[in-house]
Amino acid sequence: MGKLHLIKLSVGSESVADVQRWFNSPECRARHGLGQPCHITRMWPKREAELLDGGSIYWVIKGVLQARTRLLGFEEVTGADGIRRCAMLIDPKVVRTETALKRPFQGWRYLKDEDAPADLAPHRAEEDALPVALSAALAEIGVR
Repeated sequence: MGKLHLIKLSVGSESVADVQRWFNSPECRARHGLGQPCHITRMWPKREAELLDGGSIYWVIKGVLQARTRLLGFEEVTGADGIRRCAMLIDPKVVRTETALKRPFQGWRYLKDEDAPADLAPHRAEEDALPVALSAALAEIGVR
């Protein structure tokens, strides 16, 4: 059995840099008193052990899968509304990946390792990201 990942929309992000800024921000780290970046979701993944065996969250930004963050663990948190939720603890380092177009969806989805886009090569990871519209157009024709 290979690694398992999640895929999630990064709502409100305009770029990979926006995602990185959020995960590095004091506001993100202070959320829910966990002291580290996390993403809060209503549902707890049933395949937790597989996800924690090297899995990541792959982020879709403006309709294009562009980056990932490594999953570190899961914590139960209770919101001000009294509802229990799952905090997905993540490594704050955002890793740029090859791009892929993704249609909108709610929540998160499992992503098999063999279907996950590759990380950008080290010499490309520091390049300025392409504008989202151009990245989407290139992904649409299969150029990574």
